[in-house]
Amino acid sequence: MMALKLERIYTQPADLDGYRILVDRLWPRGMSKEKAHLDEWLKEVGPTKELRQWFNHEPAKFPDFKAQYLAELAANPAFVTLEQTVADHLKDGNVILLYGAKDPVHNQAVILKEKLEAGLGL
Repeated sequence: MMALKLERIYTQPADLDGYRILVDRLWPRGMSKEKAHLDEWLKEVGPTKELRQWFNHEPAKFPDFKAQYLAELAANPAFVTLEQTVADHLKDGNVILLYGAKDPVHNQAVILKEKLEAGLGL
């Protein structure tokens, strides 16, 4: 069964076992394009600058961040692109959503994965 996975971009990939999509709006600090091993960068799917700065990776704000981010995604054509890309690549292998945040629980990639899994019936 092909899987949708999350991985921090700074983690050395154990193996490049899937189609790798960076879902951050900003390029991760200190990361070279070579080390990232990206297949695609869908920066438009990341939260807006205003929402990202307001959230500031504060876990207490995560429920409100999630609600606001889901509202942004509902009106964001980049999410439709991401959903189609993920659906297409899951037919052939795993898809890995990459993010730069230190917190593996409170970040937009977690929200994207949940929304994609619900929308694609995974």
